[in-house]
Amino acid sequence: MGWLGREPERRFDPRTLDPRLRGVVSLAYPYAAPRPPMLDWRSEMRGRIAAYALGPDYHDVVLKKAHLIADALKAECPKSITRVYVDTGPVFEREWAAEARLGWFGRNTNLINRYGGSYFFLAEVFTDIEFEGPSEPYRDHCGSCRQCLDFCPTQALADGFKLEPRLCISYLTIEHRGPIPRELRSRLGNWIFGCDICQEVCPWNADATRAAVVNFELAPSLADVMRLDETAFGQRYGRTAIRRTKRLGLLRNATIALGNSGNPAAVPILAHALNNEPETLVRAHAAWALGRFDNVDARDALDAARAREPEPLVRVEIEDALSSTWG
Repeated sequence: MGWLGREPERRFDPRTLDPRLRGVVSLAYPYAAPRPPMLDWRSEMRGRIAAYALGPDYHDVVLKKAHLIADALKAECPKSITRVYVDTGPVFEREWAAEARLGWFGRNTNLINRYGGSYFFLAEVFTDIEFEGPSEPYRDHCGSCRQCLDFCPTQALADGFKLEPRLCISYLTIEHRGPIPRELRSRLGNWIFGCDICQEVCPWNADATRAAVVNFELAPSLADVMRLDETAFGQRYGRTAIRRTKRLGLLRNATIALGNSGNPAAVPILAHALNNEPETLVRAHAAWALGRFDNVDARDALDAARAREPEPLVRVEIEDALSSTWG
């Protein structure tokens, strides 16, 4: 995500955006905790989607709410200046929220609130109105708990409140645009958009999880996802945060999940993708996924594709899949 490195001074000091700015109103807006259906995802070939991505795109929803706060400020101070951000500009959202005592930095690097857990979005209203900030920070309540570190499948979290984004499943399934590193693919499990593991295992989210309603949209059929063309993808996910990864990224992720399922019923789905999918990246990951199955149908599909595949990226994956399983 190279854009994060551009104009770092704007992230540190909002006054570089507008020298008249003097205050920050930090806002938290909750979303439903994840509670997927209790099922064997491998036998039913179900993916997983992070809870925040369900429903209307949070940018649109939270932005409207934040503008209500900005409008209220303007009503009190008609000449005031306001600028609203919801994950849409060069703003250190967590840092401002921590300064405003909305929570503390957990070991999973998320902001956590004792009463609201970590299932909330952040927004900011920058203004020329000056406010008196809290006198002391929100106390750390992680204690000796390390569950987020211990349960992270890719070991993206480390001691010292550190996150290696290039290992994070959320980064890999959403922001990363190329091939998923091979050594990480098996660790993605069935996550096809984002990841909730480090929040699901957090004790401060236990109450919200228990109260959550089971949501089948958190576990979509991987076969259905693989059937999405551009039009169907737009109709199903075009107004949600999932549009961020685009059809290309979602199907790339779905092929990995199918390969990780170990379910032989995934083989014809992957073979069809290898034969018919127009996107090179999806075909490449379908080839890898077929290599996870030690059966004749998977080998036949790879052999047939090897004879006609024109793209080097896919050909390499085909050769590696054949040699690693049957070499």
